[in-house]
Amino acid sequence: MARIRIGDIIEIPTPKGFAYAQFINEHKRYGPLLRVFCGLHDGRPTDPTQSMVGEVQFVCFFPLRAAIRQKIVSVVARDAVPPEAAEFPVFRAGVVDPTTGKVAVWWLWDGEREWRVGTLSDEQRSLPIRGVWNDTLLIERILAGWRPQTDSST
Repeated sequence: MARIRIGDIIEIPTPKGFAYAQFINEHKRYGPLLRVFCGLHDGRPTDPTQSMVGEVQFVCFFPLRAAIRQKIVSVVARDAVPPEAAEFPVFRAGVVDPTTGKVAVWWLWDGEREWRVGTLSDEQRSLPIRGVWNDTLLIERILAGWRPQTDSST
């Protein structure tokens, strides 16, 4: 298997068409970080980098190497990662209370350190949620139009 590299464009087959993401960073514990773009395509664009023209739907950690090895996703191109996307983002994290389905106390994490914030501000609600997603969750959230700020745990 070819080695994955920062900037790789990832094609994600879904029941409703192809979604695209870009491998933008990697964390030693959580692995590859993808930025997933809005929109589905009936077929692969002639130039897959054109799938990156749209808005970013969300950012998530994803076991990219395993998914490529299992032919769940594939690398179809490579493009430079824009400077604003190359910076490691701040994530939010918290434990969902099973009785309410909500997180009462949120923490922020910058890839190295973590700090408690309690309740999220409107701006913090848009931060990505820390966790590694499998292909089922990734596709489910792409198809649902999911965004961090609309997550039900907030």
